[in-house]
Amino acid sequence: MHYLGLIPARYASTRFPGKPLAILRGKPVIQWVYETVAACLDEAYVCTDDERILQAVEAFGGQAVMTSTSHRSGTDRCYEAYQRVGSDADVVVNIQGDEPFIHPSQLRAVCDCFADDSTQIATLVKPFRPDDGLDALRNPNSPKVVVDGQMHALYFSRSVVPYLRGIEPEQWLSHHTFYKHIGLYAYRAPVLRAITALPPGRLEQAESLEQLRWLENGFVIRVGLTDVETIGIDTPEDLARAERFASLTETLNS
Repeated sequence: MHYLGLIPARYASTRFPGKPLAILRGKPVIQWVYETVAACLDEAYVCTDDERILQAVEAFGGQAVMTSTSHRSGTDRCYEAYQRVGSDADVVVNIQGDEPFIHPSQLRAVCDCFADDSTQIATLVKPFRPDDGLDALRNPNSPKVVVDGQMHALYFSRSVVPYLRGIEPEQWLSHHTFYKHIGLYAYRAPVLRAITALPPGRLEQAESLEQLRWLENGFVIRVGLTDVETIGIDTPEDLARAERFASLTETLNS
């Protein structure tokens, strides 16, 4: 199997413009992501719509490809990049450009889903722990995933699903394993082509989660498990938190 890692990275961001180029412990956030992906997969490219990001990636020795400014999602950007680089990859892995602590084990977990020839799309989840607390479970910015017995996704939601009837919400985490979605995707190349041709679905528009479009159109999403905690960079406050996280991790590993 040949795996192509694509890292969508936009400069424009309402909450944190230019975040892929924000400096985290001496190097841009996008460099942290790229170096992990390039070390794990057969090929890696940053796909961007901004010349500043392209130049920054090339400056640290990475590969980047320019894409349109009009894409609705990172998946659409990945498909254009896949076409532009002319890869013969069997599987395209979509890694968010604002996840500097993406772990090699997470990339392996999502790739391992394709050991089953029937896998069309794969993603990752992390179980919520009881000590995460109810606020973390209820956070609409942290989508939840319901899976079946074969670890296929049944539904993604910003609400808490499933609802535990007859149990006080404060006790939910001790009575059921809820899964937090980790926004890492992988697609067989023909499937990536097919899903980018789909119009937005009703469920996707209701929850603002593009993966619901795929489920609504009958595609099957296999789910891998991770227990690794990561920190995404959405705001300057997140960058400060990431600095503390990196410092702590460095201290623990020294």
